Amino acid sequence: MKNADMPAMPQYGKFDDNSKGLTKREYFAAMAMQGLLAYGPRQASDVAHSALQKADALLTELEKTK
Repeated sequence: MKNADMPAMPQYGKFDDNSKGLTKREYFAAMAMQGLLAYGPRQASDVAHSALQKADALLTELEKTK
């Protein structure tokens, strides 16, 4: 399993196997969206695309530090 697909805050044993919460990529993208939306209204598709780019960039950099 790629780092991006691993749970951001796993709760093993508390839920069934299909309910591990957000992936790291989803979590990082959500945090990036918060920052992007803080600057005012924008097109949802632009914000989503930009947030995913930022999440992917962070995951790429994190892989370099291993």
